[in-house]
Amino acid sequence: MAEKERDSGRGEGSGLDMLRDELTDFLGAQVEHLVDKAGEKLGDVTDQLLDTAENGGSLLGIGGRILKGESPLKAFVGEKAKGLKDKVMDKVKNVFGGGRGGKSGSTKVMNIIEVLDVGVPIRVAYNYWTQYEEFSDFTKGVRSVSRNDETASDWKVKVGPSTRGWKATVQEQVPDDRIVWSSEGAKGTTHGCVSFHELTPDLTRIVLVVEYYPSGFFEKTGNLWRAQGRRLRLDFKNFQRYVTFADEDVEGWRGEIRDGEVVRSHEEALEEEEAAGEGEEQEEYDEEVPDEEEEEEEYDEEGPEDEYAEEEEEDDED
Repeated sequence: MAEKERDSGRGEGSGLDMLRDELTDFLGAQVEHLVDKAGEKLGDVTDQLLDTAENGGSLLGIGGRILKGESPLKAFVGEKAKGLKDKVMDKVKNVFGGGRGGKSGSTKVMNIIEVLDVGVPIRVAYNYWTQYEEFSDFTKGVRSVSRNDETASDWKVKVGPSTRGWKATVQEQVPDDRIVWSSEGAKGTTHGCVSFHELTPDLTRIVLVVEYYPSGFFEKTGNLWRAQGRRLRLDFKNFQRYVTFADEDVEGWRGEIRDGEVVRSHEEALEEEEAAGEGEEQEEYDEEVPDEEEEEEEYDEEGPEDEYAEEEEEDDED
């Protein structure tokens, strides 16, 4: 009887062991299936974690957050956001200067090149351009201009919502040809050249080339959106419109500047132009004089023939 009970106990034990083993195998198979199914998602999460670590985040940072009591999801999101912020700041620094891998203070220059044809003689177009003080009458960007002397002038220019001050210096100026200048201000510098080209006696081409170096957060932000370039282009077209429909011609400043120094004043230039104009008139007069002398010579040549003819007539009468 006792032996039967022991055999029965061994049988029950064997059955439980078998059931436990089967259950373990089943659960293992289910876990393996779930792991295989989620493999790609786990790989994506791993890639994101590594990407976060490479771009400013840190696996150690995530672990530290978890140890401090944050949930794994919150720790991951927090480190991901931190890495994204650092990445954005690096991009901003690279644009505005001082970023990693670049020179501190380096800025990106804006190049502006515009060409317009104006239906006036080249002298008229040039003279209007030299009237800086009048720019505020027809442009929206220029608020005021005060000329200190022949080479220097102070400008108040509207850049976005603010008004900035610039001190401009003319480096080279040749009447009816070109003007080269540079300007400095607290929020940027420029270097530019405007040239005038005669297409026909009543049509002038104006070529404007400007290099703009912004300085300051708002100016550099505006540079990203090309705000300064758009403002300059619009005012350049306003100049074209203004000069085309102008009723009167202006005298302009006719002096000449080389290397930032005046080599010929406005008065001297006018005197030379006046003298040159008188010289051209004299040449035209001299070209007309020989025609009158030729007529006199022809008259003189006819004179002796007429006298000889009269003598022959008298001889015939005798």
